[in-house]
Amino acid sequence: MKSPSIQSNTSNISEEKAVKIAVARGDGIGPEIMDATLKILDAAGAGIKPEFIDVGNAVYLSGNSSGITADAWDVIRKNKIILKSPITTPQGKGYKSLNVTLRKSLGLFANVRPVMSLSPFVQTHFPEMDVVVIRENEEDLYAGIEHQQTEDVVQCLKLITRPGCERIVRYAFEYAQAYDRSKVTCMVKDNIMKLTDGLFHKVFDEIGAEYPEIKKEVQIIDIATARLASRPEDYDVIVTSNLYGDIISDVAAEIVGSVGLAGSANIGTEVAMFEAIHGSAPDIAGLNLANPSGLINAAVMMLAHIGQQTVADRVKNAWLATIEHGYHTTDIFTQGRSTKKVSTDDFADQVIARLGSEPENLKKSALSNGEGRITIPDYSRKSTSKKLVGIDVFLDWPEKDANKLGKALDTMGIYNMKLKMITNRGVKVYPDGIPETFCTDHWRCRFVSTKAKIGGEEPIYQEINYEQAVALLSKLNSHGFDVIKTENLYEFDGKRGFSLGQGE
Repeated sequence: MKSPSIQSNTSNISEEKAVKIAVARGDGIGPEIMDATLKILDAAGAGIKPEFIDVGNAVYLSGNSSGITADAWDVIRKNKIILKSPITTPQGKGYKSLNVTLRKSLGLFANVRPVMSLSPFVQTHFPEMDVVVIRENEEDLYAGIEHQQTEDVVQCLKLITRPGCERIVRYAFEYAQAYDRSKVTCMVKDNIMKLTDGLFHKVFDEIGAEYPEIKKEVQIIDIATARLASRPEDYDVIVTSNLYGDIISDVAAEIVGSVGLAGSANIGTEVAMFEAIHGSAPDIAGLNLANPSGLINAAVMMLAHIGQQTVADRVKNAWLATIEHGYHTTDIFTQGRSTKKVSTDDFADQVIARLGSEPENLKKSALSNGEGRITIPDYSRKSTSKKLVGIDVFLDWPEKDANKLGKALDTMGIYNMKLKMITNRGVKVYPDGIPETFCTDHWRCRFVSTKAKIGGEEPIYQEINYEQAVALLSKLNSHGFDVIKTENLYEFDGKRGFSLGQGE
């Protein structure tokens, strides 16, 4: 199997030179598993020089709502590499997730989570499982753009971009090619979200065509998640958007034995961050019970990333040998399968004792045999023609009668524009709605040119101008309607750039 020397466009670094890395010891069990991991790396001869940074709960509670200090940002941007334990985000008071902040601020667009069965040494129903989940890391619902618009309704914006799709899909195929993986599965929900998830699917098809030697498939996320949980051996590399990837990567890690085993890489073009996928587990903090395996595996990925593949193999193979010999922490200990239940510190000592050993049954790590690198080209924006053909106006209107609202809007006398439809929670309620549809106080009213042909399966729209849109809003205001939001409706190169209402 080939393995790329690094996983992004950062420069290769020789093993002889100690590489400065930013290290965050984290919260809860974080300090314990970080100390264990660094102890192993030191014993293995890793050429790294940790620079510790303050992030997480204590920083939040000191009054810094971002959870990270300016000094920490400076160290991260200087060193370009972060090894991070899990942190705790305090509940309430508007605290933002530091994990999301780091990923988005540093452009860490690819989250890479390998999950492999350790059967028969760790209990699992899926001994053949060997899956890599590659998750888009910056956009989707994790943009965190939310608003309360009426007494009844709040919204969260799902942002999917073409450059974001191109980068993550390209990365997935490049990863599969570099690691001799045979198939890439794209998971979306484009039967419902035809524009956002539809774009992800379209880009997957476009870029996938450049890799004819790799099998490709697209699955709807709900059934795909069920199949991953029941037949994970059917999957190889999975690429998906942010929220879906967050969910299925935890599903994959849990069914293989324990979330505590899996590490992840967050890769950008300038900076990379490596971490365990589990949380800070405050309920067992300080008890010396936590499994450091997730952070150890993250550190192995980090070593490979900075060009120290020989040390990475040394650590990974010692870890695999420790698992084989049955020295297991509480989360994976099983009577009859495990040899001894060990603490966090004891587990680290067992790994260190096996440095230089290789597993006898599990597949050994061979990163040092790798060659090549994953390269993501710069995004090139294509020119398109853009035409304004209508406007969706959202009203806060407390009454329940859609016909009353529709007739009031129809008779306003708007210059060169007409009401096409009204929806409530996405369902068309005027004209020709049915009384059983439950309605809130949040109404989407779609206005188009009076010249538009709105009959048939695909309406034919006509261009409008901004003066008409402004005049529409002025008219609504003069009639006492509470306009809470508008969305312009565009065609791009003659294709509709907005969804139809359910039942439209």
